[in-house]
Amino acid sequence: MSKHLKNIGVVSLLTVFSRVTGLIRDQLTAAIFGAGGLNDAFFTAFSLPNLFRRLLGEGALTAAFVPLLQQELHEKGSAGAFALLSKVVSRLAVVTFSLVALAMFLLSRAGPLRGWAGHGEAAGPVLRFFFETHDKWDLLADLTVILFPYLALVCVAAAFNATLNVLGHFLEPALSPIWLNLVMIGSLAGAGLHFASTPLGQLHWLCAGVLLGGFFQMAVPAVVLVRMGWRPRLDLAPSPQVSEILRLMAPGLFGTGIYQVNIVVSRLLAFSLPVSAATTLFLANRLMELPIGVFAIAVSTVVYPLIAQHAVGRKFAEMAADYRKGMRLILVINVPAAVGLAVLSQPIVRLLYRHGNFTPEAAHDMSLLLTLFAVGMPFFSVVNLTVRAFYALKDTATPVRVATVDFVANVVLSLLLRKWLGAPGLVLASTTAILIQMILLQRALLRRLPEMTLAPLVPSLAKVLAGATAMGALVWACWQFVRGQDAVIHLLGVQLHVADLYAVFLLIPLGVLVYGVTLWFLKIEGRDDLAALARRLRTRLVGRKEEAGR
Repeated sequence: MSKHLKNIGVVSLLTVFSRVTGLIRDQLTAAIFGAGGLNDAFFTAFSLPNLFRRLLGEGALTAAFVPLLQQELHEKGSAGAFALLSKVVSRLAVVTFSLVALAMFLLSRAGPLRGWAGHGEAAGPVLRFFFETHDKWDLLADLTVILFPYLALVCVAAAFNATLNVLGHFLEPALSPIWLNLVMIGSLAGAGLHFASTPLGQLHWLCAGVLLGGFFQMAVPAVVLVRMGWRPRLDLAPSPQVSEILRLMAPGLFGTGIYQVNIVVSRLLAFSLPVSAATTLFLANRLMELPIGVFAIAVSTVVYPLIAQHAVGRKFAEMAADYRKGMRLILVINVPAAVGLAVLSQPIVRLLYRHGNFTPEAAHDMSLLLTLFAVGMPFFSVVNLTVRAFYALKDTATPVRVATVDFVANVVLSLLLRKWLGAPGLVLASTTAILIQMILLQRALLRRLPEMTLAPLVPSLAKVLAGATAMGALVWACWQFVRGQDAVIHLLGVQLHVADLYAVFLLIPLGVLVYGVTLWFLKIEGRDDLAALARRLRTRLVGRKEEAGR
């Protein structure tokens, strides 16, 4: 397991850098545009191609593609895997570029969704239900037309990255989102601020950065695969492997990414609320996804090819053991992260976003949403790995059935709670929906494969909860003590509150230390794997120092 912990560590480290650059990107857009109409429209428009990316590219395609790719690699070696990649990429490019062209036509100013209502009016009563004013709809539609080509680029990139993961290369796929963040930051902070004379012009430069970043996300892993021996070619000939992928993938288009569907529904409904709701909802969700992306997704990325390999060999005992190890690692990180985000939501949001045009009112609203999002964070992390276990077993029907229940629950609860609670009601609805999905999926997995029981994790979960409780109580008490600090300092022209600095730079490390020590003394399961990994890293570092000294 130490080898896989090393891969998880590599992916996690790069994902940390990715999330940091993503955080800088979000801070920049919040400071420049504030929690206003431009950011509301941009974040909502950007959610639409991202939804298709997660459903088609990183969701259903990856889930259906990886087991077949593992099988081809096992039976025919790298040549068979590369041949299957060419077949999949050829079809994926045709489908995604066609989808992009259709969406751009429908949403263009001359398209039927924009033109049939006449004279610039929003297209029909359905759209008027979501969007209060015609100007809001027009801006959202215009930005969606600009951003939608990102879908095709990043879906093809997802196929490349899945192939690299199966081949044991986790570095390049983990770098993928970093290219997007860096280009977006450069396009807005560089070209946008220097060459645009209006806020809308700056926003257009930001959109250009999305498209250029998407190109790098696709091109970099493609170059790596070419160097490994893949020769790109258009191959649309009939293939039984591709037919099986499509069979597995078709129902999974809905089932795998239901959480993302729910998030997009929440953002569209938030767009119908007063200005700033869509922005604060998006940014709070992004902060919640930070620990998920840093570790939970990294664990799933590394564990999924492993359990898929066990499933192909029908080694279900080994599959269940690795599944539980991955689940334990997810819980060890995400439960305390959720507690920490909930307890320190106010200072974290103020420190990160209360700058430029982002108002104190927007920061207050966002901190409340972050607290509510944190409650559902461990549930999403568990669902992410559980769904992949079903796809490792080539079972696509069960996730779809569960996803249908989950989707209906989210929509109904969102429509009800939005009227009473506004944006917080949307977060409560999505959190309730993901909890329902987690319970139903795990029950179904246990019926399908009794070996996959999570009962052996109960002692680990009890220790995690004990450690998180101790950490949360201490951090909360310390925050109550320091929050009265009203001193303000200025750093690089930015106004910062001393209490917020204490919370982020002192209380968070203190909480991590208390949590880690608690788990160590409670002898959390898997501790030996972590210790073995640390010894290996220390041995390598000592060896390198000795070589350098010769």
